[in-house]
Formats: sequence, structure tokens, C-alpha cells
Amino acid sequence: MKLYGIKNCDTVKKALKWLEQNGFSPVLHDYRVDGLDSAWLAKMADQFGWENLVNKRSTTWRNLDEAIKNNLNRETALQVLNEEPTLIKRPILIHNDIALLGFSEAEYQANLLK
Repeated sequence: MKLYGIKNCDTVKKALKWLEQNGFSPVLHDYRVDGLDSAWLAKMADQFGWENLVNKRSTTWRNLDEAIKNNLNRETALQVLNEEPTLIKRPILIHNDIALLGFSEAEYQANLLK
């Protein structure tokens, strides 16, 4: 089980806490520490849709140039996400054949506690 995100993100912390309380031992892949693989990011864009990977509620999004925000497509989004990993919606959980974007306790329960 691997959880992708940033260790000081509150949502990532909530997901880690929930997973540990429910008997899982996730490995955290911190984009800032462990880096970001562009092939993996493209795969996640295929899995979730590139639009869903962009965290439009983040400070990074608010600080992005308006021209970039207004002209995003898959190619430019992946480029910006590679350059600014804090713009990626967090966390991304990968476990066996399960891939979840963001943290929702109900979604985690439905997919992981079968």
C-alpha cells in the first residue's frame, strides 16, 4: 500500500491516521522528498482524469499565472503538476487494484474494508 502526497498536508495526515487505525501500514511517497515520476503522473491522469488531479483549492493554484489557469489541457497540466507537485490533489492511494484520489473516510471504508 502506497500513499502519495506531502507529509505535512492535513489531508494526507488524516488518511495516514485512518489507514493505521484500520490495520494498514501504508508507505508514504512524499513528492518533496521522494520526487515525482512523470510516467507515473501520466498514468494517474489516465486513471483519474487530468482535471481531477489539479487541486484548484490550493495556494499553489491561486498563485498560478492566469494565462496558465485559463489554458490548461492534459499536456500543460502534466507539465505544471511536474513542476509544482503541491498542485496535485492529495493523497493518492494505491493498493493492489484499488486507486483512490483524495481522502474520504466513506470511500476508504467501502474500498478497503471489504
